[in-house]
Amino acid sequence: MTSTTETNTQLSAFAQDTLKGLSSQPKYLLSKYFYDAAGDRLFQNIMELPEYYLTRCEDEILRQYAGDLAQYLGEAPFDLIELGAGDGLKTRILLEQFQKQALQFRYLPVDISANILVHLQETLSALWPDLPVVPLEGDYFSALHQMPAAETRRRKLVLFLGSTIGNMTLADSRAFLQRLRAELSPGDLLLVGFDLKKDPSIILAAYNDAAGVTRAFNHNHLLRINRELGANFDPQTFLHWPLYQPTTGHTKSYLLSTIAQTVYIKDLDVNIDFAAWEAIDMELSKKFDFAEIESLAADAQLKVLAYFQGQKQYFTDALFIVE
Repeated sequence: MTSTTETNTQLSAFAQDTLKGLSSQPKYLLSKYFYDAAGDRLFQNIMELPEYYLTRCEDEILRQYAGDLAQYLGEAPFDLIELGAGDGLKTRILLEQFQKQALQFRYLPVDISANILVHLQETLSALWPDLPVVPLEGDYFSALHQMPAAETRRRKLVLFLGSTIGNMTLADSRAFLQRLRAELSPGDLLLVGFDLKKDPSIILAAYNDAAGVTRAFNHNHLLRINRELGANFDPQTFLHWPLYQPTTGHTKSYLLSTIAQTVYIKDLDVNIDFAAWEAIDMELSKKFDFAEIESLAADAQLKVLAYFQGQKQYFTDALFIVE
């Protein structure tokens, strides 16, 4: 790799993280950057795939237990904060139930994608014109800090759905929950989606669908670097390669360079050299068992109030209370 440009404050976070990841050994790209406008559309397509059980499982859980969840909230006004809201499709199940029960709340969707937040707000305004919606753009903690201090005293129900917590290592999941706990107050609630360990063939198929949508989703990350940073990646020379490790519960997605090649990134003025079959680490999606969930809760001073599960027991939404 050769470079005449050093990372500096003039570069976007996307540019800096791309340079850092592709300059590392082994190479990696951060999965949070999957989600530009094209990535948002592709992920919506992924959620509809027959192999992608996660969305259907969590949808079933929320439909079955939305009323039970409302019982834990009481009658006082609260803030419903969703970290990584996306298109909010599953959350609409809760929004509808809470409004049916005349609960007093605001919905604060947090997402790194401005595009998806605009779409979400427009959709919800059309469905429920009187629902207070306050979109917060940014990463999870910077967005939480956007809330005025006077507004943070209301009770909170924080949603972290879709097994997004599985995109972190176990150590990072522990640190994340501890940091989130520090932002909350005693009595606040946290609903977290955990994908559970199961038949490895079911897990692997969810990340290697027959239609190739997940492959296109991973390739779009390279195309985003082309579009936004002036690179010349040819995605067809990168093989999508997911793996599942049952002892750790780690599902890993890689892109493998099928040839020796050099990619030039114009905005960074850098050449990135790839050996034949060299990998880019694209994403981690960890699967959990209940002992791991209990350990995470204990380390973050959270108490498990309930595990909500669907019929197949592939997935659980764990409800925690801040002690």
